[in-house]
Amino acid sequence: MAKELIRHDSREAVRVEDYLNDMIQTGQDLRNLDTILQNLQSQQELQRKQLHEAKNILAHATAASKEHSESVRKQATAFKQQQQDLDKRLMTVTKSDTSEQAAKSFEMSMERLRRLEIAKGYMGTLCERSKETLNLLATSPRLALRPYTRLRNISSGLKLAQPAAEGAAPHLVAYTSQVANNLRDQMTKVLDDNLETVLTKMKWPGNELNTSDDLINEWSDAVELLLELQEPELENSALASSPESAPRWEPPVLLPLMVMARPLELRFKYHFSGDRSTNRLDKPEYFLSHVIDLINTHSDFFAIYLQPILDRRAELVDYNLRWAYADAVSSFITSLFPMLRQKMGSILPRIADHPQLLSHFIHELMSFDTEIRDVWDYSQDRYSSETWKGLTWEALVKQGWFNHWLKVEKDFALSRYQDIIESADSGEIDYYGVEPSATKPTKAAIRVNDLLETITERYRPLSSFSQKLRFLIDIQITIFDQFHERLRSGLEAYLAMTSTIGRTVQGSAGADASLEGVAGLERLCRVYGSAEYLERKMQDWSDDVFFLELWSELQERVKQNSRTGRPVAGPMSVSDVAARTSSVVANNNEDGENPTEGALFDETASAYRGLKTRSESIIISTLISSAQSALRGYTRVSTWASLSPPTNTSGQFSHPSIELATILRELPAEISFLHRLLAMAPLRRITRQLLLSIQSYIWDNVLMRNTFSITGASQLAADVDNICKVVDVATGDGMESRNVMRKLEDGLLLLNLKIKPTQKDHGASTGAGDKTPDLSLWEAEKRIFANNESARSLLAELNIETLTEAEARAVLERRVEVRG
Repeated sequence: MAKELIRHDSREAVRVEDYLNDMIQTGQDLRNLDTILQNLQSQQELQRKQLHEAKNILAHATAASKEHSESVRKQATAFKQQQQDLDKRLMTVTKSDTSEQAAKSFEMSMERLRRLEIAKGYMGTLCERSKETLNLLATSPRLALRPYTRLRNISSGLKLAQPAAEGAAPHLVAYTSQVANNLRDQMTKVLDDNLETVLTKMKWPGNELNTSDDLINEWSDAVELLLELQEPELENSALASSPESAPRWEPPVLLPLMVMARPLELRFKYHFSGDRSTNRLDKPEYFLSHVIDLINTHSDFFAIYLQPILDRRAELVDYNLRWAYADAVSSFITSLFPMLRQKMGSILPRIADHPQLLSHFIHELMSFDTEIRDVWDYSQDRYSSETWKGLTWEALVKQGWFNHWLKVEKDFALSRYQDIIESADSGEIDYYGVEPSATKPTKAAIRVNDLLETITERYRPLSSFSQKLRFLIDIQITIFDQFHERLRSGLEAYLAMTSTIGRTVQGSAGADASLEGVAGLERLCRVYGSAEYLERKMQDWSDDVFFLELWSELQERVKQNSRTGRPVAGPMSVSDVAARTSSVVANNNEDGENPTEGALFDETASAYRGLKTRSESIIISTLISSAQSALRGYTRVSTWASLSPPTNTSGQFSHPSIELATILRELPAEISFLHRLLAMAPLRRITRQLLLSIQSYIWDNVLMRNTFSITGASQLAADVDNICKVVDVATGDGMESRNVMRKLEDGLLLLNLKIKPTQKDHGASTGAGDKTPDLSLWEAEKRIFANNESARSLLAELNIETLTEAEARAVLERRVEVRG
């Protein structure tokens, strides 16, 4: 402490010294020392006063601060006391345990009070609008529409805003809607009565309507008032369920048309209810044709008088409401649908257990829909691309009758199919049911096709893609599959009976007779002709516009549902549909960028095509087996080298060998039978394969196993020529069997070379029908065996293209002269 005082005094001394050095620098400054001291004393006195004043101010401020602090403390104590009293009162009032809970409860009460004030405001507005409307309704109905429209807009606005407000004020919304509906009912009653009065004067709906200008003007005013009354509801309907966003949306009936449809509905109920003779379950066409007659009778009136009114209203409303005023006749048709729906709802449960009645009713309903859609161009919304689905769709889908109806139609179709295949003549070949040049199917195949075409016509008018696809798969393709299985089983039974084991088990020659020759071919041709006929019909159906559109829509649905994984039609997935229609469906689903062309009947047609191909191959193998069996005795002839020359003057054989009698008898019979049954293309294919087999059999078992003199070679050529002739005659013009057996013909040309041709021989025809070349056997033998180049040159001179050098040498070696 002492050190600090010493340091302070030293600092003061330094300051004093610095001040004196600053103020006293000259002798004059020293002489003015008294003045300096006086100034210092004055400053000291002033600073004492300022210090005294500052102390006084500090004292007053300190006292004021203490007083303020005390006042604030007292106020805080009082506020705290008041808060405690208030909390106690709130807790008592709200019955809460804590003040926080009490405050929240109180705030909720205040919020409810605020809502109550808002609701009170709405209630007042509703009452005012309602009273205003009712006061104007009696004197000026058109002016009454304005407050009603505002009231309806308030009600609609509350409904639309309620979901966003998490369902707030349900009672207010319900009350507002009730007030608006009650007011609407009262207004509708008054305006309906006005319109009915005018309609009575017009004698609606009589045949002789009074359409004077005054009555038409009254009628127009009454109609416009009802349309204006309904516009708020139409706007709400358009907003809530627009046709684009709701495929099942239904347009409401216009109020004036509802009034005008009442007398029509009364007449409808009079004729088609109760015990009237016109009310028959088996004659739905009675009431459906009655509705068509109503449309025919009154459509002109609505087109002439109502359409201009609707056109004027369409110009005054927003675009999203113009659908209601697009077409007067369509609006009139819409007004007739409620009584039809009521009639449908009463009939369907009564005929559900009667398949024929149900099928007939749905068929007539589809015909009605088609006429309404096509003749009257009916559409629920002219401004939408959606087409009217029809009353049939409502019955089958909305009322849930489709599965029941599908079962009825399927049972009927399968029953009819069983009748077809069980008929006594089902397996007979129908020679007159197709074109003469076409392959002949069985009567069963033609009748099955007729049945399937009838089924197509029954479901063709359906508007639902899923329903059409279900009909196709569940009925048509099912019948196709069953008939295919029947044909396949018949083919398998034939193969089993003609096999070695089958023949052994049967052990009866009589059984073999029905499996061989023409009888056996007829069995096979039944399968082939039926498979070919139905496959061709499926190809025709695939080109039909109806099935093309169905296929196109299937492809589009597969693309859309591949992203969502939804079924394509009803419960059927893409793989289910592809398995029954076409594998292209599944392939295009996996590779959508490069779609493959296909058709609805690809899988079924492929199965029939496979059956046709298999039966054709069995026909060929049967003919070949029969021909080889008939030629077996011919192959045992061994006198080719020792035959005597013919005794006729021509030196040519005119008759075939006796061993060819069997094949020359059986071959034309079988081919003639095929010519009658098969089209030219399959007949040529089968005959060609048969001739090639005969050629190979004769080549291997006759030509290459025997030696021939010139006489034997001529006889062989004559035999082959006879075979070709009977085949050509049996198949008709243009077969040219020699061209098919060209290799054998060329071999016989070499085999028939003369040892030394004469001028008489030059140009003479061999049995094979070819010109005998001016070439001796020895010269040909020399050039053929010289080398390959010489052999090829000789073959080219003789126009032989089917034989190789080795085969040509082998043929020449069959001559006795060359071989010896």
